[in-house]
Amino acid sequence: MINVNTMAQFTKVALFTDSDGRARFREEAIPLGEGTPQSRLSALLPSSGYQLRESPVGFRSSFHCSPHTQWVVILSGAMQIGLQDGSSRVFQPGEHFWSADLLPEGATFDPQVHGHWSAQVGPQPLVTLFVRG
Repeated sequence: MINVNTMAQFTKVALFTDSDGRARFREEAIPLGEGTPQSRLSALLPSSGYQLRESPVGFRSSFHCSPHTQWVVILSGAMQIGLQDGSSRVFQPGEHFWSADLLPEGATFDPQVHGHWSAQVGPQPLVTLFVRG
């Protein structure tokens, strides 16, 4: 067991739907409290399958909400996520985020309020791994 005083953590970047229905980013800590000091592990997290996607140079989506919660891991290329407030964030190969920007229950999608857009950026096609929560 790992000594609590030396416990490491994994920083989970989360894209989520805030109480006003708008997408936002936040960082959350996932404790790495299992395993050994040489191989620290989180608790086992649930998943229900994965998909791989390739998006060509020039790809950009319209505003949309995530269809379900999922980890998005950038395998190659770069992915930009844009929010309704005009801010955006670029994720490079090896980076990740937890996509939980779901349409609020009972809401009708409004592209002026809800969701985010995603785009391939740079000279290489975007290859991503989606692991469903």
